[in-house]
Amino acid sequence: MSALHVLLVDDEPLALRRLETLFGDIDDVEVVGTASTGEEAEDRIAALKPDLVMLDISMPQKSGIRVAADLVADPRPEIIFVTAFEQYAPDAFEVEAADYLLKPVRFDRLRQAVERARRRRKMRDAADRLASAPPAEIREEAIWVQVASGNLRLPIAQIEWVEAARDYVLLHTATRSYIHRISMTALEQLFDPQLLMRVHRSTFIRPALVKAVQRLGKGLIALEMEDGAVVQVGPSYVRAVLDRLGLS
Repeated sequence: MSALHVLLVDDEPLALRRLETLFGDIDDVEVVGTASTGEEAEDRIAALKPDLVMLDISMPQKSGIRVAADLVADPRPEIIFVTAFEQYAPDAFEVEAADYLLKPVRFDRLRQAVERARRRRKMRDAADRLASAPPAEIREEAIWVQVASGNLRLPIAQIEWVEAARDYVLLHTATRSYIHRISMTALEQLFDPQLLMRVHRSTFIRPALVKAVQRLGKGLIALEMEDGAVVQVGPSYVRAVLDRLGLS
């Protein structure tokens, strides 16, 4: 397993030293640098390309939240916020942080957060590889999804519609829904477009299961599915959907 490269960012020297000490007891990580301001953090992220950034929130000039929101690095590093204040938690997760730790940082919580970030990184890398592979190589008959007891091979033929949920998708079948981490772009290459059609940047549906079409005015439509779900069709997809349903 390759080491996870970590950048530590905090305007308090004691806090930086404590984090360095704690990371010394975590396997397969390497602290590649430190920064003490938001601007310095941005420069170090661009230069070092870390896998994970431990980011203080309350810093002079530019907060850690703003640094994360403005981040344009590709690939984007995972972010774990470290702060003395609980009230920043909603803002932290708005910028898709892997975790949020309160000072003083406990070793067990740090290790847990790092493992979560490592898992997110692996899943994102896998999704990116899937998205970049030629369609002929990735079109499968089933998707492995995670369930409470382990993993389940979900036949694509059982998927009735799909909706995006942040970094995940919800795969809806006739009996239940499954959460799965994959990009919508990767799914578009994975699915046979004759069976599962993209009708919105965040939604796929099975045309054969459309029960009714709702006309919303101004050229917009929504689809009522057999299970009762109502799916909004994106404006740029309306013409293709109506053509597919024979309603153009």
